[in-house]
Amino acid sequence: MGRFDLSTSMGRFRAHWHYFWADHAFLRLAFSNAHWLGPDLVRTNQPSPRQLAYWKKKGVRTVINLRGQRDEGYYWLERDACERLGLTMIDAPLDSRDAPGRDRIHRARDLFRTIQYPALIHCKSGADRAGMMAVLYRHFHLGEPISLAMRELSKKYLHHREGLTGVLDFTLEKYVREVEPRGVSFIDWVDSDAYDPKAIRAEFKAGWWGTLLTERLLRRE
Repeated sequence: MGRFDLSTSMGRFRAHWHYFWADHAFLRLAFSNAHWLGPDLVRTNQPSPRQLAYWKKKGVRTVINLRGQRDEGYYWLERDACERLGLTMIDAPLDSRDAPGRDRIHRARDLFRTIQYPALIHCKSGADRAGMMAVLYRHFHLGEPISLAMRELSKKYLHHREGLTGVLDFTLEKYVREVEPRGVSFIDWVDSDAYDPKAIRAEFKAGWWGTLLTERLLRRE
């Protein structure tokens, strides 16, 4: 269990302490940034063990962690809570400052085809990676066009496109503007040589003040 041995009282205390201060959980005590996307999926910020118990009562069966596996207090507390509650936890890391790789888009599509619903998706703030995953959920699971699904990336969910995280919007807008009018599906574009995440990242330009907001003030992950 790395640095945090939850089998001991001291280890559990250290994990909670690290989660509360290092992961800024104190900022999320009264705000989960939770939004249902229809009847079978909810997006949130990083859930606490107590919040996971709440979502279990609401019927959630699967938790998709977009932050990935890390030797951090929040991660081991989440995994421990999911095991105790009988929730299936899936680590599916997603980037917030790069166009998603093909493998991650395919993984998202496969997950939405196979997981047990209702499900919960989360990142740290519930704004950027959760927003991108919500777009993919609406597109692949609900059948919405990207042009409509991309509304999940908005300030309503605390997403700020003006900073480095705006590369997510830029990627989707590039498809809607340049590719969709030609009748090419989103997944076919992603699978083609025309989809180049590195080139998209190089083409995207973030505003200085937006970068200051997301990187320095909000300290987005």
